[in-house]
Amino acid sequence: MRITKLAAYLFGCLAAGVLAPMAADAQTPPAASSGGHHVAIVDIARIFKESPAIKSQVEAVENELKAYDATLSGKRDELKQAVEQLKAFKAGSPDYTAQEERVASMESRLRLEMSRKRKELADAEARIYFDNYQEIAAAVKTVASYNKINLVLRYNSEEMDMEKGESVIRGVMKNIVYHDAALDMTPLVMQVLASRLAKR
Repeated sequence: MRITKLAAYLFGCLAAGVLAPMAADAQTPPAASSGGHHVAIVDIARIFKESPAIKSQVEAVENELKAYDATLSGKRDELKQAVEQLKAFKAGSPDYTAQEERVASMESRLRLEMSRKRKELADAEARIYFDNYQEIAAAVKTVASYNKINLVLRYNSEEMDMEKGESVIRGVMKNIVYHDAALDMTPLVMQVLASRLAKR
């Protein structure tokens, strides 16, 4: 995603106060004069978890799901009532056959509606993550370009929790075992991202 003029202006405003320390570090004589590579890390998962704008988008989808669950509960109750009514008719009678067809039709429509809604919500959630990842990647590029960083690695700052097996597995599988805290550009990326999203 290209960096817009507005984003460049915004970043310029931020640069004076927020990015100056990192910019100074990135331009220290040893690495700069020797032509060495500048590396930084970013915690994408943390950005997704902590960004107010992204959280509000996810919450909107979750609220839609809750509202649908309430509607779905009502339709399930209707189906149960229709099944109970079916028991009141004699098997093979015209009334039984008509009610049986009604129950089958209700069940079929309910399953189809549930399938469509699940897909709709899954697509909406995927779109949120897709669009915001593009925004995050653009913010990473902006910060990296400004600070003359030519390699940004993704890492996970989550601490292992012995009570949660999945947390331990994720911790053991981390690609980065150790890093200097100064390499973490996550806070800067979050600031740039928040500023861009606020301008929408």
